[in-house]
Amino acid sequence: MPIESGSCASARQAKQKRKSHSLSIRRTNSSEQERAGLQRDMLEGQDSKLPSSVRNTLLELFGQIEREFENLYIENLELRREIDTLNERLAAEGQTIDGAELSKGQLKTKASHSTSQLSQKLKTTYKASTSKIVSSFKTTTSRAICQLVKEYVGHRDGIWDVSVAKTQPVVLGTASADHTALLWSIETGKCLAKYVGHVGSVNSIKFHPTEQVALTASGDQTAHIWRYIVQLPTPQPTADCNQMSGEDEVEVSDKDEPDGDGDGSSDCPTVRGPLTSLKSHQGVVIAADWLVGGKQAVTASWDRTANLYDVETSELVHSLTGHDQELTHCCTHPTQRLVVTSSRDTTFRLWDFRDPSIHSVNVFQGHTDTVTSAVFTVGDNVVSGSDDRTVKVWDLKNMRSPIATIRTDSAVNRINVCVGQRIIALPHDNRQVRLFDMSGVRLARLPRSNRQGHRRMVCCSAWSEDHPICNLFTCGFDRQAIGWNINIPALLQEK
Repeated sequence: MPIESGSCASARQAKQKRKSHSLSIRRTNSSEQERAGLQRDMLEGQDSKLPSSVRNTLLELFGQIEREFENLYIENLELRREIDTLNERLAAEGQTIDGAELSKGQLKTKASHSTSQLSQKLKTTYKASTSKIVSSFKTTTSRAICQLVKEYVGHRDGIWDVSVAKTQPVVLGTASADHTALLWSIETGKCLAKYVGHVGSVNSIKFHPTEQVALTASGDQTAHIWRYIVQLPTPQPTADCNQMSGEDEVEVSDKDEPDGDGDGSSDCPTVRGPLTSLKSHQGVVIAADWLVGGKQAVTASWDRTANLYDVETSELVHSLTGHDQELTHCCTHPTQRLVVTSSRDTTFRLWDFRDPSIHSVNVFQGHTDTVTSAVFTVGDNVVSGSDDRTVKVWDLKNMRSPIATIRTDSAVNRINVCVGQRIIALPHDNRQVRLFDMSGVRLARLPRSNRQGHRRMVCCSAWSEDHPICNLFTCGFDRQAIGWNINIPALLQEK
């Protein structure tokens, strides 16, 4: 009778184990199905506010989790039996092997794989639970430091830009795709004036540094300079919006948006035409700003150029060319004759008009997508934001690389810097508004729930450092602007 070799015996033993394991899995699955059916029968007799479809889905998910852990448990038992068998064989030689000390072979591979799977599941569960706790804590802290004060509702379409007057009376200005620009009382939220001189979307608004004059840029290929006269109403006590409750990430449907006539912008005084119209562009004028002193203005257009105008004569002084694609924004330095333009060509350019005989140009390359805006800060810094989901802080004396980079989870729109405190406000496509310092440290996120905050893309932000009630304003494509009170000392202390 032939004698069976050791390798054949081992193979037969392994085959029998696999067959036994397969049978145990079948029995487990069968008993699992019976148990799931029993659980459903038991739950059907219990009171629950959950729909039956949701309850069945939850039961199925919990059943899958239980089956996964049971399979891991069975595999672990088999591994332990194999370790015990090996220890018995090696006992005569005075050696023992523990499952955690195996250094080679298939046994270690299986054990390590199972252990790593379980470890990863535990880590994932732990991180998810702790992240939720930390997120909840940060949200509570942000709501205490960043408080919604007033909502400005009256536009019939999305709001592209928001700005605060630099002279008395201090008013808020908004530029909208509904072809109008509105001026608001910051304290009461009442519309004080409406500009209707454009025949296209109003893409930006900026106030003259010393006079009650506004500069607006439009999709009708022009920029308008117009005068306004407003009288501020007496402030009335308002309810505290921050007492509203609600989850932090609640989706809101279109029907919950402001209806466009919320504060009666139709009955406020109307300005129908400009003092001056700037008309040299061949495409949409996407932005405009005043140079220091207010005697000249700069415009940025989708025709790939920026134009510098004399305000008094409306004459074109310089046409700034060099960008390869449409411009997205322009900004002027608060104290020097410097202009920065940003573009879809992934760059922004610095234009220096301090010396009338020399107009130097510096090109900043560092983004990988459209540069949506670039703004000046105090000193020699520029901050740029991009659709590549980054914000970069640059030193004008060294344009080779940024001195700080902020990486975010959504495209960044028109940013603004609180000059005195050096805090950057980042409005995002995903409806969030985040605050960072100039070194790239995140300070806070403005609260957003089903009752407060923006419900659509946030297009722009603007600081008003000296206003006692609201020191930050945001606007979005949900047709409203929002005034916030940011407790800056507490914010910096939290950092």
